[in-house]
Amino acid sequence: MKSADIRESYLSFFESKGAKRLPSSSLVPDDPSLLLTSAGMVQFKPVFLGLRDIGVTRAATCQKCARTTDIDIIGTTGRHHSFFEMLGNFSFGDYFKSEACAWAYEYSTSVLGMDPDRLWFSVYEDDDEAIAVWRDEVGVPAERIVRLGAKDNFWSAGPTGPCGPCSELYYDQGAEVGCGKDDCAPGCDCDRFLEYWNLVFMQFDRKDDGTLEPLPKKNIDTGMGLERVAAIMQGVHSNFETDDLRALVGLSEELSGVSLGAGEKSDVSLRILADHSRAVTFLIADGVLPSNEGRGYVLRRLLRRAIRHGRLLGVEDAFMVSLAEKVIEIWGEPYPEIVEHADLIRGIVAAEEERFGATLRQGLAYLATAIERAKTAGASVLDGTEAFTLHDTYGFPYELTSEIASEAGLEVDSDAFDRAMEAQRERGRASVKDESWSFGSAFDEIARAVGATEFVGYRDDETETRVVGIVVGGLRVERLEAGTAADVVLAATPFYAEQGGQVGDTGTIRTSDAVFSVRDTRFPVPGLAAHSGSLESGSLAVGDTVTASIDVMRRERIRRNHTATHILHWALRRILGDHVRQSGSLVAPDRLRFDFTHFEAVSAEQLRRIEEMANHKVMENHPVRNYETSLATAREMGVTALFGEKYGEIVRVLEVGNFSKELCGGTHVARSSEIGLIKIVSEGSVGANLRRIEAVTSFDALSYLERVEAELVEASSAMRVGKFDVADRANTLVRRLKELEGTGQRAKGAASSFDPLLLLDGALDVGYRAVVARVPDSTAAGLRGVWDALRDKLGDQGAVVLGSVDPESGAPLLLAAGTKAAVDAGFDATAVIRSISPHIGGGGGGRPEMAQAGGKDAVGIDAALAEARSTLGAG
Repeated sequence: MKSADIRESYLSFFESKGAKRLPSSSLVPDDPSLLLTSAGMVQFKPVFLGLRDIGVTRAATCQKCARTTDIDIIGTTGRHHSFFEMLGNFSFGDYFKSEACAWAYEYSTSVLGMDPDRLWFSVYEDDDEAIAVWRDEVGVPAERIVRLGAKDNFWSAGPTGPCGPCSELYYDQGAEVGCGKDDCAPGCDCDRFLEYWNLVFMQFDRKDDGTLEPLPKKNIDTGMGLERVAAIMQGVHSNFETDDLRALVGLSEELSGVSLGAGEKSDVSLRILADHSRAVTFLIADGVLPSNEGRGYVLRRLLRRAIRHGRLLGVEDAFMVSLAEKVIEIWGEPYPEIVEHADLIRGIVAAEEERFGATLRQGLAYLATAIERAKTAGASVLDGTEAFTLHDTYGFPYELTSEIASEAGLEVDSDAFDRAMEAQRERGRASVKDESWSFGSAFDEIARAVGATEFVGYRDDETETRVVGIVVGGLRVERLEAGTAADVVLAATPFYAEQGGQVGDTGTIRTSDAVFSVRDTRFPVPGLAAHSGSLESGSLAVGDTVTASIDVMRRERIRRNHTATHILHWALRRILGDHVRQSGSLVAPDRLRFDFTHFEAVSAEQLRRIEEMANHKVMENHPVRNYETSLATAREMGVTALFGEKYGEIVRVLEVGNFSKELCGGTHVARSSEIGLIKIVSEGSVGANLRRIEAVTSFDALSYLERVEAELVEASSAMRVGKFDVADRANTLVRRLKELEGTGQRAKGAASSFDPLLLLDGALDVGYRAVVARVPDSTAAGLRGVWDALRDKLGDQGAVVLGSVDPESGAPLLLAAGTKAAVDAGFDATAVIRSISPHIGGGGGGRPEMAQAGGKDAVGIDAALAEARSTLGAG
């Protein structure tokens, strides 16, 4: 079976069991505790928490996943990946162990056609219920059921919260690939038993004291690696030999001229190119852009690691775009987002590959310095930390550093390198939780107890509601006293919680005797709004009925700015091209800012046209509509999804007139004219292929223009010109200043080296006064300074022919210059320079009043000046 057939057969099978087929979520998760989406169940955390009702109790997905903790291992094995596809089926309080086990067995044997005699099953050591299901209900022989400990077969969401035993399915690949031990079985470190499916029985709630209480609703979460199943079904022992990944390896072979199997090192490089090019393509499509931190750093590291291994394979030309295009070709049908963002993917990959070429050169220079430093100190070993810096900062493989050091007679301290590498891995594991997700915070507890917060802010600025949770210093409390800072959770709220770039609302929560001042509103966990602030007076308790009121005028300013971002986004795409995608934004009451993908600076004329186009739409007074629909329907309507944003199955659409139609959950004006005016105040780069534009609207735009006009009035007064003549006068003054600075600098340079007036003693009388002389070491600017110093002393009819050697480059220089009267009398600087410059092995030119030349042979300066004297004398 091909990978695509396995993917489809799995989803169809569970649809036949009543599951809803749901799309993969983004690689950028909603959960702030996770760097990347690393499992199929990540998108369902709010469902397990009770914060979101997706309208189904059974679901099946093929989730795109990324894991980064073992990037350095990828390529050395056949099973580790930075990107992979996880097939999963889920039950939200519906079916449980009996169905999950029976269906896993049925799909494996009846649909995939696996030999039942090759299947083995592990269960948690205390889970007698699961053993009974496999043995008595499914009919698995007892000798092929293995009990394993908590490390392998017990899943926990965190120190507290939902957890439960697991059961894993293994495929026996045969004794020939095993360790040969008589007791070899699932759980052995050898490759014989390949674990391909994990069934998690989420049945307990772990309390703070460690006790396990049964959950009122038991859940099922399963994960089956598509690549591993494809390897089994296609009879290969490496995921890189399966159909889709083998196609990427094949293209890498074509690009490099190196075949898989030619050598261990080249095989690693070929596998890395296949794996990393797929991960890079999907990450960019989900809104991740190269940077030096977070997800952007992961992307940049994968890109550079792939490029580096391409160079190790001998590929010197750019190649990553070709691999990305192959990924789009293979995976574009199940994941249309990579097709939608194809142009952007190509642009980012190409730019990053070009940039890394320069980094490689810098790395070589760093290594040369490190080697020289070691040799000067008499060392025979290069510090391993230097090798790690080259690996981490410049993308150099250890092997390349070791090879270059060896050529210089040095060894690399591999132990120090390994220690530095392991320290980095530990830091990564400590700071990046990209292979787990957590329950257990005070907000998780509130969410499980009361569910999601109802948002009524699209229609109401004020509402009567109830306090359902209070959190102080990370702990739940029942009562709040005056003067205490806290987060208050309400059953319903008109406060917009920060998301999609729009800042959270401020305002008040009141009872008859208490006032809680809200300084911000946020989502500590998806769907649960927390109102952050402090209690100004009285006391507030869980269960109290309160009136929640937003700061209406502040919200109005935010609404204007938010709708303006959509209009500006439309104008940017019209002027700069369809590759432009919004990639992050800030919608505050006093300004708006958003980042967008673009590969070069935006010109002043382009900015003017963007602003003009956006304001035309504002003044045309278009209606602004918000409504909800399904994500599938929105895509059919051609609605633009903001780059990098995550969307559920039901989405909110914003339409401005008939020209802008985007997905957005923010608050907006009713008609475009309410924005008043959009004024762009800045545009610039904020990263590779990423630009930032900032603007103000309405009263803030008016204030900005008033400040600009005040500055203009002050400048016009100082220059004694009209407001609209300031630019011309400023340009004139700048030109004069530069001329004066240049003349002064040249004269200063000439005066500091020698006294040019001494040359007057040798002036020739050839119908005008001419100085032909060699000047001590001088730059071209210095020679012009000598002419400036002599011109007034020579009178109206004066000329010079000067020669010198540049003190830095050692190159010969010639200068001929004359006054207008000297030119009228027959002097021609251009003719002189063309006549004498061959003596210095060069050439030059200019005007009759001034010409200059440079060359390669400084020995010829004196001959050139001698010919000049002869030429002028004959004249």
